[in-house]
Amino acid sequence: MALGLELVVLFVLGAVALFFVVVYNGLVGLKNDIRKSWSNIDVLLQQRYNELPNLLACVKAYMAHETKTLQAVTEARTAFMNAKTLPEKAAADAQTSGALKSLFAVAENYPQLRAVESFQQLQSRISGLENEIADRREFYNNAVNLYNIRIESIPDVLVANLLSYKREEFFQVSQEARQDFKATF
Repeated sequence: MALGLELVVLFVLGAVALFFVVVYNGLVGLKNDIRKSWSNIDVLLQQRYNELPNLLACVKAYMAHETKTLQAVTEARTAFMNAKTLPEKAAADAQTSGALKSLFAVAENYPQLRAVESFQQLQSRISGLENEIADRREFYNNAVNLYNIRIESIPDVLVANLLSYKREEFFQVSQEARQDFKATF
């Protein structure tokens, strides 16, 4: 009889250990998906950041009296450079996107600028990066959502609480970016 009880206890302990390992590995995979997704966004943000000096140099000669617009792009680039946390980078991203929309809208008033091949290439490159960033934000937020669901669902919540796993934040658009865009000339 004692041997049967020992086998049952051993089986239960093995099942609990297996459960813990499976849940833990799943949560680790989801956390790594979040990190990978953020890394993909960060690479694209850095590429866009690197293109901004070229864009500013290209448009300065044509838009010399549009200092407010050019200053907004410069400030956005500085904000990205100083951003350390995800919320700071998200805010800098929104600021940069808004500044670029304004710059490209103002550029519509300068046909000679729009005819310059280097401006066309930069505008196309930056617009492409903006689209890729939006796509990567979706992947990131999807990974965060899956992770948050898992750490709050039974039975995974037991392991998540034991390991002090916390909710991850979504890559959200700032309140300023949600407002309607108004180009000023």
